[in-house]
Amino acid sequence: MYVLYVGSTREKENKNMEELYTRPDMQETPVKETVKQGRKFFSAMGLMFLAGTLCIYAIQYKLGDLIYMIKPEILQNPDIVLLFSSVPMYILGMPLMIMLIRTIPKEKIAKHSMPVGKFLLALIICYGIMYASNLVGTLITYLLAFLKGEPIGNYTMELASSASLWVRILIMVIWAPIMEELIFRKLLVDRAVRYGEGIAIVLSGLMFGLFHGNLSQFAYAATIGMFLAFIYVKTGKIHYTIIMHMVVNFLGSVVSIFVVGLVEPEKMQAVLEGGGNLAEILPGLLVFMIYMLLLIGIVITGIVMLIISRKKMHLNAGTIVLPRGKRFAAVMCNAGMALFFVYWVVEIVLQIIE
Repeated sequence: MYVLYVGSTREKENKNMEELYTRPDMQETPVKETVKQGRKFFSAMGLMFLAGTLCIYAIQYKLGDLIYMIKPEILQNPDIVLLFSSVPMYILGMPLMIMLIRTIPKEKIAKHSMPVGKFLLALIICYGIMYASNLVGTLITYLLAFLKGEPIGNYTMELASSASLWVRILIMVIWAPIMEELIFRKLLVDRAVRYGEGIAIVLSGLMFGLFHGNLSQFAYAATIGMFLAFIYVKTGKIHYTIIMHMVVNFLGSVVSIFVVGLVEPEKMQAVLEGGGNLAEILPGLLVFMIYMLLLIGIVITGIVMLIISRKKMHLNAGTIVLPRGKRFAAVMCNAGMALFFVYWVVEIVLQIIE
């Protein structure tokens, strides 16, 4: 796994900055001012992300209403629906969001190259994190569905699964990783990192997870969002995380759907009921089994390597150090972030109960 070694001088500087705010003789006024400025800064970030979110939804809903008024029958085509819901978001909504976020000052992150071997290892870890956390999210969703007494739908994933191959590649594999990494890694981390790499990483993951708008996706989007933010903050090169994001989405939205389709569920059901021909589904079933074994191997390897490497994941303090015990209040207890989080939590809750 790629880890940027933190030299002793930098570590001493971070330690000294931390100790400055915990000294008994430290005056209360500077601490209060630091926390106050932190709240103001993160409130502005939250408001810009919320405003960008509202712009995206306004554009999507208005276009959807327009299409419904002019030619509603084309909304029966999943390709058309996915394109008309995604293209305006990536071409109009997200660029507006980027413009809003860029009004907030950023920090410069040092750039470091990542060897191919370490990149591949990081990619395996990323996929392991995604698959394991997706399993957790799926189990929680099924549990809530059991308590609710009916399935909890995921319209976005259902729509993506029913779309054609070229549309899935265009939207899920190309556009989504590029725009999402620019917004939730580069733009967000470049600004939040002044308060420390840990704060920037956690915030990147949480906001990215919530942005997906449903519980099942939140779990894995939040965890891989944090990991990708870690990779970006240690390399300063966004193309690394874009490529990782593309590979993960390609495996999930293209390869997995193709392999599952080889099994042909209808014929499989007929075989299980004793009325089908096993020879017809055997080739697809073998490919599926091999794919699952490879997948399990990759996931286990990724999780093991993450556990082994976790102690080497050094996180630096920022140029502005929030005192211990005040960080959560400064980052989250402000109007902008509170509104952003409440908005998305409500969206997820509505998606569960509707």
